[in-house]
Amino acid sequence: MRKGGLVLYNALSQMKAKSLDAGKYADGQGLWLNKRSKIAGKWTLRLVIKGKRREMGLGRWPDVSIAEARERAASARKQLRDGIDPIAARAHKQEAPKVVTLAEAAQGCFEAKKAELKNANARKRWLSLLEQYVLPKIGTTPIEKLDQHLIKKTLEPIWRTKAETARKSLGHIGQTLKYAAALGLDVDMQATLKARALLGKQNHKTVHIPAMPYADAPRFYNWLCSIDHTAALALRFLIMTAARTSEVRLATFDEIEGNVWTLSPERTKTGREHRVPLTDEALAVVECARTRSENEFLFPALRGRPISDMAMSAFMKREGYEARPHGFRTTFRTWAEEQTDTPFEVKEAALAHAVDAGVVGAYQRSDRLDKRRKLMEAWSKTLLQKSNS
Repeated sequence: MRKGGLVLYNALSQMKAKSLDAGKYADGQGLWLNKRSKIAGKWTLRLVIKGKRREMGLGRWPDVSIAEARERAASARKQLRDGIDPIAARAHKQEAPKVVTLAEAAQGCFEAKKAELKNANARKRWLSLLEQYVLPKIGTTPIEKLDQHLIKKTLEPIWRTKAETARKSLGHIGQTLKYAAALGLDVDMQATLKARALLGKQNHKTVHIPAMPYADAPRFYNWLCSIDHTAALALRFLIMTAARTSEVRLATFDEIEGNVWTLSPERTKTGREHRVPLTDEALAVVECARTRSENEFLFPALRGRPISDMAMSAFMKREGYEARPHGFRTTFRTWAEEQTDTPFEVKEAALAHAVDAGVVGAYQRSDRLDKRRKLMEAWSKTLLQKSNS
């Protein structure tokens, strides 16, 4: 700016800027202080871009000092000399997507997958794996910078000692990368495959949950009948119904109507409603539970909560048994296979396994309740027989 034939540079000072009333004041080289009041204003820079006069805001005064405003103005003028439109460049930078961390992407992926996860337990397990073994180490890493080396370093400590957990964690990382790619982020979709190659084989053998031979089940069941303990009562119901541990420990009285126990889709592993036929013995367990419980749970613990997920297992371990509660599903299935001529579909349905898929599932709507009831009555009769030893 010229004044009396002279070009002004750095015409303003901090003290002068404070003393000025509302108005527009030049600092030089296109930098202006526009004061709307004695104590507030903004900095603007006048530029000529492609032959057109433009104004670029440089921040509020006095939040942005004179020195900082001059630095911003100098940077903008340099961009213009280099052939870059500083106003467009700043707009592009502001529109650029924020950095998304692995933890944020995992949370987003989990929210998107919630509907397809079968039940509350499945939803809890999906995210807890990453929260326990992955996110504490690399959760703050930008998802676009996640590569096979970071994944390998994270999972290597548990790759062979906790093989199944590590495998599932790797799968969840892969799903998270797929979700991030759908967001438009530049991620390496092959990172998990490369990490698996770096980690090598697991040499892992599946360890089955210990199960009691069905020949020993009657003696064990009759012994349970003599034990006055909530865990023992829950075990009786579990064995009699061949149900899963979580299904039994969270069982409520309003799920039982007549001689049928109905599990909602949220309570089953398949995500489908499952009706369990209750034998006379199973109903006797329910009535016994009714006299003991003071809330909606058949098998309550203290403070109105259901028994813990380890209560039945701890009880068996404490009593010296190697078998575990979930193993009684194997006990029942083996008995049904070797001691009955029950059709395969009925035996599997008794365990709440999905046996009708595809076109068959579309037309076969029966849950085989009556046929399963006959099987469970035979199982009850077997369990209640007195042992000779």
